[in-house]
Amino acid sequence: MNTRTAIVGGNGVGKTTLLKILKGDLLLSNKDGFIHRHNRLRVSFFTQTHIESLELTLCPLSQMLSLFKGHTSEEFRNHLGSFGVAGDMALRPMYLLSGGQKSRVAFAIAVWTNPHIMILDEPSNHLDLDAINALIIALRNFKGGILMVSHD
Repeated sequence: MNTRTAIVGGNGVGKTTLLKILKGDLLLSNKDGFIHRHNRLRVSFFTQTHIESLELTLCPLSQMLSLFKGHTSEEFRNHLGSFGVAGDMALRPMYLLSGGQKSRVAFAIAVWTNPHIMILDEPSNHLDLDAINALIIALRNFKGGILMVSHD
């Protein structure tokens, strides 16, 4: 679970399709193979289409409150703040945030459950240089396994 694996290849060669199979969005037929996952394994996915998974009318704080029951606003605000989504930004509707800010929210959501393995599909899309450097530091500090597709 401490392995770092990168998938590199040209556009259209199946990198994202492989990740969709691992996530369970695409199913394999019996002749194509199988996937066996431990029932307690926590896997987090961060996709290049993360915006589709966000409710754009909600603010980041409300988004987290709706996804993860039993936690306080203060816990979520602290967590979002550690990803650079602090102050008024945590209370703005998602549709008012930039692509990079939405990526920060999506990444904060992805790591909330403390996953064993993170699967990242082009996580540096929509990020400026400072955010990419923060992502690099965060991934270095992450204690679980990482499977990542990237062109960077």
